[in-house]
Amino acid sequence: MQINQALPIHCAYCFDILLASLQKKDVPKPTFQEFDVPVFVTFHTNKEDLRGCIGTFSPGPLSQQLAKYTYLSAFKDSRFPPIQMKELDSLDVGVSLLVNFQKGKKWNQWEVGKHGIIIDFQEGGREYGATFLPEVAAEQEWDVNTTLEHLIAKAGYRKNYQNVLDKIDLTTYETSKAKLTYAEYLELKK
Repeated sequence: MQINQALPIHCAYCFDILLASLQKKDVPKPTFQEFDVPVFVTFHTNKEDLRGCIGTFSPGPLSQQLAKYTYLSAFKDSRFPPIQMKELDSLDVGVSLLVNFQKGKKWNQWEVGKHGIIIDFQEGGREYGATFLPEVAAEQEWDVNTTLEHLIAKAGYRKNYQNVLDKIDLTTYETSKAKLTYAEYLELKK
């Protein structure tokens, strides 16, 4: 087993956290190997509709990261009301471990569908920065240029994006992902 690999057992632990929170019970101890890693936890309903997604780029112990970001994603994502017990049957949870960070890349030294990107640049005495996870550009069917145009706008820069391309300090990263439906979770718990 590769150490920085997302596994179904990580997703199962997210459901453990969710259930413990909903039922106001203690969280069970994790049964997986610990390592420090940045994490995103994502909930969907009906296998496609986003229901919550929060994470961090700061590495920390995996079980603590999963506990914190499961809770935040399920109950504190400001785009959605808190998850309720009645939704469990339609839920799936995804765990994304952020791995293979590579700093110091040029704006076009990355691959759509493989890399997440973080951009930082300065213009007019102001600092700008933003990120897209690896799946964003592929899901939107954007090429490298279109992705940078959207990401530069996300960072808050409103002028012609081509003016700052050569000023961008780009970091690439990849995700190791696992996903589990609530039904699969119940099968694992038998």
